[in-house]
Amino acid sequence: MNTHFYRAVLILLAITLTMAGCGYRFNVEGSGPMLGTATVPEFEGPPMRMVLQPLENRTFEANLEYKYTEYIKDEFTVTGGAEIVQDAQDADYILKGAIESVTLPTLTFTENQTQESRVTVNVKVQVNDRKTGKLLWQKAGTSSAEFFVGSSPNTGDGTAGIQFNRVLQDRALEQAGQFVAETLADQFSFAREQGVFTPKPAEPKPGVLDVPRSPGERSSSPVPPAVLTPER
Repeated sequence: MNTHFYRAVLILLAITLTMAGCGYRFNVEGSGPMLGTATVPEFEGPPMRMVLQPLENRTFEANLEYKYTEYIKDEFTVTGGAEIVQDAQDADYILKGAIESVTLPTLTFTENQTQESRVTVNVKVQVNDRKTGKLLWQKAGTSSAEFFVGSSPNTGDGTAGIQFNRVLQDRALEQAGQFVAETLADQFSFAREQGVFTPKPAEPKPGVLDVPRSPGERSSSPVPPAVLTPER
């Protein structure tokens, strides 16, 4: 009996370790869905259907715009509650922007010396009304990420060492891009809460008053001046 018991325990333990190693993820349905540790906010009114144009890359870092565009897409969907659509005809808004600048350190280092370096990125995004082209909202965000530059026993301080540090720098660039996307999405979410994208009702023209004519029918026309006639 003990043999069967221990065998069952070992099987259960093996299954648990296998699931942990494969990285299984459990989703919870209902209000406030979770992605990682972030809660998707709920906004009043219709969803914001947006078409996302690829970010312009105004820096010398090649292909950086592809990753940063994906970061913006993910964060604006999760944090900002936007609905990103593929066809512009299905969208009410256009989300676009540019990577304005990237500040990179030099990758030189001395033997047996490690120093901390930092990359800084600046990204600007804006939201336009698709039909009118009117600019509704724009923000710029700056973020940084640190990494360590130095030689290692495996890479040395030659070309291999510089290539290894370049990999670390690229990872820092990715991390900075994720940080700035989170910041911009937070600002976009705040703008939604403040009603920046909520259409405002048209103000009535001076001297114009709605006068009901019949049930279900209204007429907007100036009110004629009152005419007084003397009594006879």
